[in-house]
Amino acid sequence: MEVNIDDVVSTVRTVDGDSLLAPNTLRRIVQAVLLAVEERELHARRVRSEQCVSGGLREELEEEH
Repeated sequence: MEVNIDDVVSTVRTVDGDSLLAPNTLRRIVQAVLLAVEERELHARRVRSEQCVSGGLREELEEEH
């Protein structure tokens, strides 16, 4: 069977990839990432502290300043 189409009307919309996230969604993603980075840094500090032999808390506090 043969079909002839004389006219085709179509609407094509382009989407900017950056506009797919709503501002609130982006904010939540950023908060989650910052929290994960902070937790990783705290963990790394605890690991370094456990691996380090020092003269006690006073010495550690003096080293920080």
